[in-house]
Amino acid sequence: MPFRNPRLFSRSQRDAIRIAIAIGILAFLGTYLFRDDETETAEEFAADSIAYAKEQALENEKTYYYDAEPHKKVERFAFDPNTADSTTLLRLGLAPWQVRNIYKYRAKGGVYRQPDDFARVYGLTQKQFRELRPYIRISDDYLPAAMLVKNSPKQTYYSPKQTYATAQPTQSYEQRPAKISVGETIDANHADTSMLQRIPGIGSYRAKKIVDYRTRLGGFTNEEQLLEISDFPPESLPYIAVSGTPDRINLNKLKLKELMRHPYINFHQAKAIMDYRRLRGKLQSLDDLKLLDCFTEQDLKRLEPYVTF
Repeated sequence: MPFRNPRLFSRSQRDAIRIAIAIGILAFLGTYLFRDDETETAEEFAADSIAYAKEQALENEKTYYYDAEPHKKVERFAFDPNTADSTTLLRLGLAPWQVRNIYKYRAKGGVYRQPDDFARVYGLTQKQFRELRPYIRISDDYLPAAMLVKNSPKQTYYSPKQTYATAQPTQSYEQRPAKISVGETIDANHADTSMLQRIPGIGSYRAKKIVDYRTRLGGFTNEEQLLEISDFPPESLPYIAVSGTPDRINLNKLKLKELMRHPYINFHQAKAIMDYRRLRGKLQSLDDLKLLDCFTEQDLKRLEPYVTF
Protein backbone atom coordinates (compact mmCIF):
# COMPACT_ATOMS: atom_id res chain seq x y z
CA MET A 1 0.00 0.00 0.00
CA PRO A 2 1.49 3.30 -0.92
CA PHE A 3 2.50 5.63 2.06
CA ARG A 4 0.36 8.63 2.70
CA ASN A 5 0.79 11.52 5.11
CA PRO A 6 -2.73 11.93 6.23
CA ARG A 7 -3.65 14.99 8.28
CA LEU A 8 -4.17 13.74 11.84
CA PHE A 9 -5.98 16.88 12.88
CA SER A 10 -8.28 19.16 11.12
CA ARG A 11 -7.43 22.80 10.62
CA SER A 12 -9.62 23.92 13.52
CA GLN A 13 -8.01 21.32 15.79
CA ARG A 14 -4.54 22.50 14.84
CA ASP A 15 -5.49 26.07 15.65
CA ALA A 16 -6.83 24.99 19.02
CA ILE A 17 -3.59 23.13 19.78
CA ARG A 18 -1.50 26.19 18.84
CA ILE A 19 -3.59 28.36 21.11
CA ALA A 20 -3.26 25.89 23.98
CA ILE A 21 0.52 25.72 23.55
CA ALA A 22 0.76 29.51 23.45
CA ILE A 23 -1.34 29.79 26.61
CA GLY A 24 0.89 27.24 28.34
CA ILE A 25 4.06 29.10 27.41
CA LEU A 26 2.61 32.40 28.56
CA ALA A 27 1.44 30.81 31.80
CA PHE A 28 4.93 29.40 32.44
CA LEU A 29 6.65 32.68 31.67
CA GLY A 30 4.12 34.59 33.71
CA THR A 31 4.72 32.36 36.73
CA TYR A 32 8.51 32.72 36.40
CA LEU A 33 8.43 36.46 35.91
CA PHE A 34 6.01 36.94 38.75
CA ARG A 35 8.17 34.93 41.10
CA ASP A 36 11.30 36.90 40.04
CA ASP A 37 9.52 40.21 40.49
CA GLU A 38 8.46 39.13 43.91
CA THR A 39 12.04 38.27 44.83
CA GLU A 40 13.49 41.48 43.37
CA THR A 41 10.86 43.60 45.08
CA ALA A 42 11.73 42.05 48.43
CA GLU A 43 15.43 42.76 47.92
CA GLU A 44 14.72 46.35 46.94
CA PHE A 45 12.48 46.74 49.97
CA ALA A 46 15.23 45.45 52.27
CA ALA A 47 17.80 47.77 50.69
CA ASP A 48 15.45 50.71 50.98
CA SER A 49 14.83 49.88 54.62
CA ILE A 50 18.54 49.84 55.39
CA ALA A 51 19.09 53.11 53.52
CA TYR A 52 16.18 54.70 55.35
CA ALA A 53 17.58 53.56 58.72
CA LYS A 54 21.00 55.03 57.87
CA GLU A 55 19.38 58.27 56.74
CA GLN A 56 17.43 58.51 59.98
CA ALA A 57 20.59 57.87 62.00
CA LEU A 58 22.38 60.67 60.15
CA GLU A 59 19.44 63.01 60.70
CA ASN A 60 19.45 62.18 64.40
CA GLU A 61 23.18 62.81 64.55
CA LYS A 62 22.77 66.16 62.76
CA THR A 63 19.98 67.07 65.12
CA TYR A 64 22.20 66.28 68.09
CA TYR A 65 25.14 68.36 66.89
CA TYR A 66 23.33 71.27 65.31
CA ASP A 67 20.32 71.63 67.55
CA ALA A 68 22.08 71.11 70.86
CA GLU A 69 24.71 73.84 70.44
CA PRO A 70 23.27 76.96 68.77
CA HIS A 71 20.61 77.63 71.36
CA LYS A 72 23.01 77.78 74.30
CA LYS A 73 22.90 80.98 76.34
CA VAL A 74 26.07 83.08 76.31
CA GLU A 75 27.17 83.95 79.85
CA ARG A 76 29.49 86.58 81.24
CA PHE A 77 31.60 85.94 84.33
CA ALA A 78 35.20 86.33 85.51
CA PHE A 79 37.63 83.76 84.09
CA ASP A 80 41.35 83.12 83.83
CA PRO A 81 42.32 82.17 80.23
CA ASN A 82 45.32 80.27 81.62
CA THR A 83 43.20 77.78 83.55
CA ALA A 84 39.66 77.92 82.11
CA ASP A 85 38.47 74.56 80.78
CA SER A 86 36.58 74.01 77.54
CA THR A 87 33.17 74.06 79.25
CA THR A 88 33.91 77.46 80.76
CA LEU A 89 35.16 78.89 77.47
CA LEU A 90 32.15 77.59 75.57
CA ARG A 91 29.79 79.13 78.13
CA LEU A 92 31.46 82.48 77.41
CA GLY A 93 30.37 82.20 73.78
CA LEU A 94 33.62 81.08 72.17
CA ALA A 95 33.37 78.69 69.23
CA PRO A 96 34.77 75.14 69.66
CA TRP A 97 37.58 75.81 67.16
CA GLN A 98 38.55 78.95 69.09
CA VAL A 99 38.69 76.90 72.28
CA ARG A 100 40.98 74.42 70.54
CA ASN A 101 43.32 77.26 69.55
CA ILE A 102 43.51 78.36 73.20
CA TYR A 103 44.32 74.80 74.27
CA LYS A 104 47.03 74.51 71.60
CA TYR A 105 48.59 77.80 72.72
CA ARG A 106 48.68 76.69 76.37
CA ALA A 107 49.98 73.21 75.43
CA LYS A 108 52.99 74.86 73.76
CA GLY A 109 53.81 76.75 76.95
CA GLY A 110 51.95 79.94 76.08
CA VAL A 111 50.84 82.12 79.02
CA TYR A 112 48.41 85.05 79.13
CA ARG A 113 50.16 87.52 81.44
CA GLN A 114 47.71 90.38 80.92
CA PRO A 115 44.19 90.65 79.48
CA ASP A 116 45.39 92.21 76.25
CA ASP A 117 47.38 89.03 75.54
CA PHE A 118 44.05 87.28 75.02
CA ALA A 119 43.50 89.36 71.86
CA ARG A 120 46.17 87.22 70.18
CA VAL A 121 43.90 84.15 70.21
CA TYR A 122 43.75 83.07 66.56
CA GLY A 123 40.31 83.78 65.11
CA LEU A 124 39.08 85.96 67.98
CA THR A 125 37.11 88.96 66.68
CA GLN A 126 37.39 92.50 67.99
CA LYS A 127 33.77 92.34 69.17
CA GLN A 128 34.43 89.18 71.19
CA PHE A 129 37.57 90.65 72.74
CA ARG A 130 35.84 93.90 73.75
CA GLU A 131 33.04 91.95 75.40
CA LEU A 132 35.33 89.51 77.23
CA ARG A 133 38.11 91.95 78.17
CA PRO A 134 36.44 93.26 81.40
CA TYR A 135 36.03 89.69 82.72
CA ILE A 136 39.59 88.42 82.20
CA ARG A 137 41.35 87.75 85.51
CA ILE A 138 44.99 86.67 85.54
CA SER A 139 46.00 84.68 88.60
CA ASP A 140 49.03 85.84 90.59
CA ASP A 141 50.74 82.57 89.63
CA TYR A 142 51.09 83.80 86.05
CA LEU A 143 52.34 87.32 86.82
CA PRO A 144 56.06 88.14 86.46
CA ALA A 145 58.10 87.38 89.57
CA ALA A 146 59.66 90.87 89.35
CA MET A 147 56.39 92.29 90.64
CA LEU A 148 57.11 90.75 94.02
CA VAL A 149 60.22 92.90 94.42
CA LYS A 150 59.68 96.25 96.07
CA ASN A 151 60.74 99.39 94.24
CA SER A 152 60.92 97.51 90.97
CA PRO A 153 60.66 99.53 87.72
CA LYS A 154 57.22 100.78 86.82
CA GLN A 155 55.13 97.93 85.46
CA THR A 156 52.11 97.86 83.21
CA TYR A 157 50.83 94.55 84.56
CA TYR A 158 48.27 93.93 87.32
CA SER A 159 48.41 94.64 91.00
CA PRO A 160 49.69 91.55 92.87
CA LYS A 161 47.11 92.20 95.56
CA GLN A 162 44.31 91.39 93.16
CA THR A 163 43.44 87.71 92.95
CA TYR A 164 41.22 85.68 90.66
CA ALA A 165 38.77 84.93 93.43
CA THR A 166 38.19 88.55 94.46
CA ALA A 167 38.23 90.07 90.98
CA GLN A 168 35.16 91.99 89.84
CA PRO A 169 34.39 92.93 86.21
CA THR A 170 34.05 96.63 87.01
CA GLN A 171 37.48 96.97 88.64
CA SER A 172 40.67 98.00 86.85
CA TYR A 173 43.74 95.79 87.16
CA GLU A 174 46.28 97.63 85.04
CA GLN A 175 48.48 100.47 86.12
CA ARG A 176 47.46 102.51 83.12
CA PRO A 177 49.22 105.73 82.14
CA ALA A 178 47.45 108.91 83.18
CA LYS A 179 45.39 110.45 80.39
CA ILE A 180 46.24 113.89 79.04
CA SER A 181 43.88 116.82 79.56
CA VAL A 182 41.83 118.81 77.07
CA GLY A 183 44.10 121.10 75.04
CA GLU A 184 47.10 118.75 75.27
CA THR A 185 48.20 116.69 72.28
CA ILE A 186 50.51 113.80 71.52
CA ASP A 187 52.45 113.48 68.27
CA ALA A 188 51.24 110.32 66.53
CA ASN A 189 54.39 110.12 64.40
CA HIS A 190 56.86 109.96 67.28
CA ALA A 191 55.01 108.53 70.29
CA ASP A 192 55.50 104.92 71.36
CA THR A 193 52.66 102.69 72.54
CA SER A 194 53.00 103.78 76.17
CA MET A 195 52.71 107.44 75.23
CA LEU A 196 49.80 106.79 72.88
CA GLN A 197 47.89 105.15 75.72
CA ARG A 198 47.75 108.53 77.42
CA ILE A 199 45.33 109.68 74.73
CA PRO A 200 41.71 109.41 75.97
CA GLY A 201 39.99 106.49 74.27
CA ILE A 202 43.27 104.74 73.39
CA GLY A 203 44.33 101.59 75.23
CA SER A 204 47.21 99.21 74.64
CA TYR A 205 45.38 97.37 71.85
CA ARG A 206 44.59 100.51 69.84
CA ALA A 207 48.01 101.99 70.54
CA LYS A 208 49.62 98.95 68.93
CA LYS A 209 47.33 99.27 65.91
CA ILE A 210 48.34 102.93 65.51
CA VAL A 211 52.04 102.03 65.55
CA ASP A 212 51.53 99.14 63.11
CA TYR A 213 49.59 101.31 60.67
CA ARG A 214 52.12 104.15 61.00
CA THR A 215 54.92 101.71 60.11
CA ARG A 216 53.13 100.41 57.02
CA LEU A 217 52.17 103.89 55.93
CA GLY A 218 55.56 105.49 56.51
CA GLY A 219 54.16 108.11 58.86
CA PHE A 220 51.06 110.29 59.10
CA THR A 221 50.63 113.55 57.22
CA ASN A 222 47.44 114.59 59.03
CA GLU A 223 45.36 113.51 62.02
CA GLU A 224 42.39 112.34 59.93
CA GLN A 225 44.45 109.43 58.61
CA LEU A 226 44.02 107.70 61.96
CA LEU A 227 40.33 107.27 61.12
CA GLU A 228 41.48 104.79 58.46
CA ILE A 229 42.35 102.42 61.32
CA SER A 230 39.44 100.11 62.04
CA ASP A 231 37.55 100.89 65.24
CA PHE A 232 39.48 104.11 65.89
CA PRO A 233 37.42 106.48 68.11
CA PRO A 234 36.88 109.87 66.40
CA GLU A 235 36.62 111.56 69.81
CA SER A 236 40.36 110.92 70.31
CA LEU A 237 41.40 113.09 67.34
CA PRO A 238 41.53 116.42 69.27
CA TYR A 239 44.28 114.94 71.46
CA ILE A 240 46.49 114.00 68.49
CA ALA A 241 49.02 116.06 66.55
CA VAL A 242 51.19 115.17 63.55
CA SER A 243 54.63 116.53 62.69
CA GLY A 244 57.51 115.60 60.43
CA THR A 245 57.61 114.18 56.93
CA PRO A 246 56.71 110.59 56.06
CA ASP A 247 59.02 108.01 54.55
CA ARG A 248 58.77 107.57 50.79
CA ILE A 249 58.84 104.42 48.66
CA ASN A 250 60.44 104.23 45.21
CA LEU A 251 57.82 102.99 42.74
CA ASN A 252 60.52 102.00 40.26
CA LYS A 253 62.45 99.69 42.59
CA LEU A 254 59.92 97.79 44.70
CA LYS A 255 58.53 94.41 43.73
CA LEU A 256 54.83 93.51 43.60
CA LYS A 257 54.50 92.32 47.20
CA GLU A 258 56.55 95.23 48.49
CA LEU A 259 54.26 97.70 46.73
CA MET A 260 51.19 95.99 48.16
CA ARG A 261 52.46 96.47 51.72
CA HIS A 262 51.62 100.16 51.48
CA PRO A 263 48.03 100.80 52.64
CA TYR A 264 47.34 103.06 49.66
CA ILE A 265 48.32 100.53 46.95
CA ASN A 266 46.15 97.48 46.33
CA PHE A 267 46.93 94.40 44.26
CA HIS A 268 45.52 95.71 40.96
CA GLN A 269 47.37 99.01 41.30
CA ALA A 270 50.64 97.29 42.19
CA LYS A 271 50.27 94.98 39.18
CA ALA A 272 49.52 97.97 36.92
CA ILE A 273 52.73 99.68 38.11
CA MET A 274 54.75 96.53 37.41
CA ASP A 275 53.20 96.20 33.92
CA TYR A 276 53.92 99.87 33.17
CA ARG A 277 57.56 99.47 34.15
CA ARG A 278 57.87 96.31 32.06
CA LEU A 279 56.23 97.75 28.93
CA ARG A 280 57.13 101.45 29.04
CA GLY A 281 60.10 101.77 31.35
CA LYS A 282 60.51 103.70 34.57
CA LEU A 283 57.85 105.98 35.98
CA GLN A 284 58.85 109.63 35.92
CA SER A 285 56.06 111.17 38.02
CA LEU A 286 52.55 110.61 39.29
CA ASP A 287 51.28 111.91 35.96
CA ASP A 288 52.31 108.58 34.45
CA LEU A 289 49.88 106.82 36.79
CA LYS A 290 47.05 108.97 35.44
CA LEU A 291 47.19 106.83 32.32
CA LEU A 292 46.18 103.79 34.39
CA ASP A 293 42.44 103.24 34.92
CA CYS A 294 42.92 101.74 38.38
CA PHE A 295 44.18 105.03 39.84
CA THR A 296 41.72 107.83 40.62
CA GLU A 297 42.54 111.46 41.37
CA GLN A 298 41.92 110.76 45.06
CA ASP A 299 44.31 107.78 44.98
CA LEU A 300 47.07 109.90 43.46
CA LYS A 301 46.51 112.71 45.95
CA ARG A 302 46.87 110.29 48.87
CA LEU A 303 50.00 108.71 47.37
CA GLU A 304 51.82 111.96 46.58
CA PRO A 305 53.56 112.40 49.99
CA TYR A 306 54.66 108.75 50.06
CA VAL A 307 56.26 108.04 46.67
CA THR A 308 59.40 108.91 44.79
CA PHE A 309 60.85 107.90 41.41
